[in-house]
Amino acid sequence: MLGTLSVTKHSLARVLNKTIFKMGLAGLSTVLLSACSSFGGGSLEKRSVKLAQGIQTSYSVPASTAQRVSPLIIQNAEQHSLDPLLVAAVIRQESTYRSEVTSPAGAVGLMQIMPRYWQSTCGNDLFNEAVNIRCGSYILSRYQQSSGSLEKALGYYNVGPTAYEKNRKMRKQGKKYAKQVLDHKKQLKSSL
Repeated sequence: MLGTLSVTKHSLARVLNKTIFKMGLAGLSTVLLSACSSFGGGSLEKRSVKLAQGIQTSYSVPASTAQRVSPLIIQNAEQHSLDPLLVAAVIRQESTYRSEVTSPAGAVGLMQIMPRYWQSTCGNDLFNEAVNIRCGSYILSRYQQSSGSLEKALGYYNVGPTAYEKNRKMRKQGKKYAKQVLDHKKQLKSSL
């Protein structure tokens, strides 16, 4: 019975994640926002203030930027069953909290999303902070589900699943990236 219940919960969570991604922050998201957080309980506002202060302290991000993106990080991380500190650390690694940045490879925004791969799933406005964080959280969650490992999911996020699995040099780069992100997460956690 318990095994069946776990599968049912897992399946339900996947359906809810997909539905909420498509809906944005609508009805069901309110229910999920009350779920567990790395900040403990409290309102979204209180947790956002705490995260914003940590981002400012750990990553030297301007207060206005940290305060603007913190609620987006928490909401989207929780909607996609991720730790908000992890999403914040990915943003630190990818863009150092600069939403207007474009990489030489063409990745855009805070979480450095590749439009040619994700625009049809995530929409056209990937420079929009809310859209970019929602999309990046979705991608990372999807990679974690498919790979079964946070470290591997981070490697996939950096170099892509195919490159990670088929190219030793890319796998090494992905593992290095995962370590850097987890170091950023640890740094942020210690400042909270």
